[in-house]
Amino acid sequence: MPKGPHGQKRPADVVGNAVKVMRIATGEAEEEYEDDGKDPAAKALGTKGGKARAEKLSAKQRSEIARKAAAKRWHS
Repeated sequence: MPKGPHGQKRPADVVGNAVKVMRIATGEAEEEYEDDGKDPAAKALGTKGGKARAEKLSAKQRSEIARKAAAKRWHS
């Protein structure tokens, strides 16, 4: 069975899937989300930590991190 962008189950046939998407878009049906098992408080703290780290880095450090990431991406 096909899954939507958040892992929810969708109909396997094209017409059934289109009808399901239309009902979600018009508000007739609710979109079902599965719990990812992560603590919401931990996810919130993680996003705060990333922003704080980014603010603390100098432009030179950010550039070096980006350079390393690009090298890894293009090397593989």
